[in-house]
Amino acid sequence: MKYFKYLSFLSSLLVFSACNNNSSSKNGDEANNDINNNVIDVPASLNYQIIKTHTHDSTSYTEGLEWNGDILIESTGNYKQSKLRLLDTNMKDIQKPVKLNDEYFGEGTTLFKGKIYQLTYKEHKVFVYDAKTLNKLSEITFPFEEAWGMTHNDTAIIVNTGGSNIYYLDPLTFKTLKTVGVYDNNGYVANVNELEYVDGKLFANVYLSDKILQIDPTSGKVLAVADLTDILNQVGIKNNPKTKDPGNVLNGIAYHKQKGTFFITGKMWPVMIELKLNGIK
Repeated sequence: MKYFKYLSFLSSLLVFSACNNNSSSKNGDEANNDINNNVIDVPASLNYQIIKTHTHDSTSYTEGLEWNGDILIESTGNYKQSKLRLLDTNMKDIQKPVKLNDEYFGEGTTLFKGKIYQLTYKEHKVFVYDAKTLNKLSEITFPFEEAWGMTHNDTAIIVNTGGSNIYYLDPLTFKTLKTVGVYDNNGYVANVNELEYVDGKLFANVYLSDKILQIDPTSGKVLAVADLTDILNQVGIKNNPKTKDPGNVLNGIAYHKQKGTFFITGKMWPVMIELKLNGIK
């Protein structure tokens, strides 16, 4: 299962010069764009302001989160427990959730042109639903070994698979249109997870941490980082779910466009925290 997987990446510094312009092939989850660490700035720090704390179902192993107006789409994971839910602004179910069959582990989700897409972890299935009724419309084969986070821009579905790569996929066929590697001043960033696309920038959780990255979607460069390590203490949660399972980390970013705020939660967290991120580039 996903929370037992601790990927180990060597953040190698790649140095390029005019006399050394050869390129090497990159396999698996290594990115396909080159980095010159001599010119990479340290990411800026994003400060945050807590606006409001909402109750969140602490049985939800949150994997994907996205607002559709005032309807919050949530995909949850774990075998035999995975669901797709539509929630109102009070975090209550609008209708009966869709429960996935026991052999499926739900992952990221996104809304694209009236359809909700839901990934599955290792089952190579993408479920496509009508956004209003949650009736299943189709299934698409997922082309990678694992599926983690998911979002979209105007033309493509955007996913990742637990490494440093972000893949732009054709919404109909899920064929890869473009691959971008996420990197900062230390090299490629491992465990890029739940995704959100906001005003031309990507935001991502880093699995097994409580950090949110702001990423340039074209280059993959990390522009800024928000560290939310102490946020549960700040909202008065004394029974930290991470003490029960270290995998119960921050995992869920949903931007409410009308409010201009981010809603964040984690796996089995009892709260959904609404906040503003300050210092966004």
